[in-house]
Amino acid sequence: MVRLHYPGEIRVGALLDLPEHTAHHALRVLRLRPGERVAVFNGQGGEWHARITEIHKARAAVQVLEHVSREVESPLPIVLAQAISARERMDLTIEKAVELGVSEIQPIESRRSVVKLRDERASRRIEHWQNMVYSACEQCGRNRIPVVHPIENLPTWLGALPRPSQALRLMLSPNAEDHLRQLPAPSSVVLLVGPEGGFDDDERDLAQLFGFTAVRLGPRVLRTETAALAAISAMHALWGDF
Repeated sequence: MVRLHYPGEIRVGALLDLPEHTAHHALRVLRLRPGERVAVFNGQGGEWHARITEIHKARAAVQVLEHVSREVESPLPIVLAQAISARERMDLTIEKAVELGVSEIQPIESRRSVVKLRDERASRRIEHWQNMVYSACEQCGRNRIPVVHPIENLPTWLGALPRPSQALRLMLSPNAEDHLRQLPAPSSVVLLVGPEGGFDDDERDLAQLFGFTAVRLGPRVLRTETAALAAISAMHALWGDF
């Protein structure tokens, strides 16, 4: 069943006008027609089965039929703190991280970040990434929507982290001695991943001062987008629901 995100209250019996971009995707890309059944969700848990009742040019409406208490969230919450990489790489990381089950995404500006975003450009990029999250949730079946936080520079973000914290704080580094399988199973994880050129020595030292353990993913040096996704997959295999 096709899944569509609806950013508002959903209740059985309601007639919902789909947002313009959602309607465009349903009508022009998926080519849905009146009478076809879809699932709609708003990120607050569960989903609703509905039927397309009306189509007019770029507008589509659905009639909500029933609520389904369906959840696919991982038992291991993972916050991905990803240093900003070039656009296509960052897009790939965010999209696939959502599919793999991360609960939050924190874009980080580091000294070696290729892309520097400020003010309106930063706001537009956050909106772009959040829309990617909605689309990824539609595709992968998630009914809880990860939030993309505003961009922070690394020292500011580290200084704002809660103390003490029960989350295991991990930082990927090809020069680290520890491996994931050597660590005890955590209840939650904060994963810090550097940009294309990696974190510099001062940034790595600062992260370790704030409780981050450096870990490596085998003997090969991975690109930033590969490293993040490989680490999330490995953690779900070791401690999650893979």
